[in-house]
Amino acid sequence: MNNQEPAIGSGGLLSRLQPHDRERLGEALRRLMAHGSILGTEPGQTDLYHWSYQNRPWVDELAGLLELKLHWEHQDRTVQAVPESATFLLRLKLDATLVLLALWYEFDTAIRDRGETPPVRITAQQLNDSLAAKFEPLKKFQPTPTRLREILTMAQRKNLLTFSSDGSPERTAIEIFPTLKRVIPFQSIDEWNKNAERYLPVAKEAGADPAPVDGDDEGDKDA
Repeated sequence: MNNQEPAIGSGGLLSRLQPHDRERLGEALRRLMAHGSILGTEPGQTDLYHWSYQNRPWVDELAGLLELKLHWEHQDRTVQAVPESATFLLRLKLDATLVLLALWYEFDTAIRDRGETPPVRITAQQLNDSLAAKFEPLKKFQPTPTRLREILTMAQRKNLLTFSSDGSPERTAIEIFPTLKRVIPFQSIDEWNKNAERYLPVAKEAGADPAPVDGDDEGDKDA
């Protein structure tokens, strides 16, 4: 009895794909797992996005096996993976959660109230001002400049934004991508307010961690 499993390249499940396509499929899934999305407008991701879009059934099916639902925005050349189970949830420290909430608010306000077109651009100083205004009772949990760079680096790795640090908060530019709206899937500013308010009691409990936020963060898994 031969228990040896067939190789992928010789009659396996993916044998209908040419070697180049198998490599592309693997590359697409790895990027979706590591970064949460493929941004076809970004250098180095354009060809991979177009291959993925042309082969959506394969990408959708294999992502589904990992309990990832793919959202395709062809107009923006973006495909984003959103977890459908707790396996890939972000478990963030409180300061990182506050930063993402503030970024969501700034993005939503810019699009909804000022009619801006994504990506929304702010400075690190504007982000700090937003954190101070919205989470004043949680002041002691707000990140230091070094910690803020760590959080922004994590968010950049997950394709939620991009930033360029130029030494001072006033000159550190942040571009917030629409992908943030699916990682924190609030439907309205009222929902944002309700969720933001639930963190205020934490001000009385130093060191407490918030509930998970959708996604995956290799650097901040505390829960």
